[in-house]
Amino acid sequence: MPDAETTMQSYYAARAAEYDQIYQKPERQADLQRLRLWLPTLFTDSRLFEVACGTGYWTQVIEPLVSEIVALDSSPETIAIAQSRAPRDKVKFLIGDAYDLPRNQGEFTSAFAGFWFSHVPKHRQREFLLGLGKILAPRATVILLDNRYVEGSSHPITETDSEGNRYQTRKLKDGTTHRVLKNFPPETELRSLVDGLGEAAIYTEFEYYWVFKYEAVPR
Repeated sequence: MPDAETTMQSYYAARAAEYDQIYQKPERQADLQRLRLWLPTLFTDSRLFEVACGTGYWTQVIEPLVSEIVALDSSPETIAIAQSRAPRDKVKFLIGDAYDLPRNQGEFTSAFAGFWFSHVPKHRQREFLLGLGKILAPRATVILLDNRYVEGSSHPITETDSEGNRYQTRKLKDGTTHRVLKNFPPETELRSLVDGLGEAAIYTEFEYYWVFKYEAVPR
C-alpha cells in the first residue's frame, strides 16, 4: 500500500479541478466569511511563506495585506489554478516538499498552512514544524488553519491506525475512491507540539474550523 504522503499527493492532483467546492457548503458560509475578513489581518505587511497553498483560495484572500508571498505546493495541478488567481508581481509559486522547505528564499516574517496540518502523520508533525521554523525570522507569526470534526458535515472517519492517525474514504467525480489521512488535533496536542518552537500561542475555535497562532522563537 502506498504511504500516506504519496496517497495524499495523488489525491489532491486528481481533486484539483473540484477542490474549491468544499468552500460552497451552505452550513460553513458564516465561518468562512469571518475567516476571510479576519485571517488577512494577522499577516499585515509581513513577508509570508504559505505551505500547501493548493488552488490558491487563501493565497488570494491574504495577498492584499502582505508585502510578499512565497507559496508552495507539491501538486502542479493545483499550482496551475493558484497562479491564475494571484498577481505574480507579489506572489511567487513553488512546487516542492513541505518537509523540505527551500532555504534559498530568505527569511519570512510570517507563515501560513491552511488545511495542511490535518494531513501530516503524527510521527512527522514535529518534524514539519521544526523545518518551518528554519525559514522564519525570530518572532515570525505562524498560523495553522484547519477543520474541526463536525458530524454530518465532515467525511466520516473510516479507519484509525496504530499511531492514532485517522483516515477518511473520499470519492471524486471521476468515480475514484481515495483513502485520505485526516487528523483533528485538540488544542492541548497543538500546544504540546510547539513546545520550545513557539510562544504566545492562541487557539481560536469556530463552529467548523480552528486557527492556531504562535510566534516562532529565536533559533
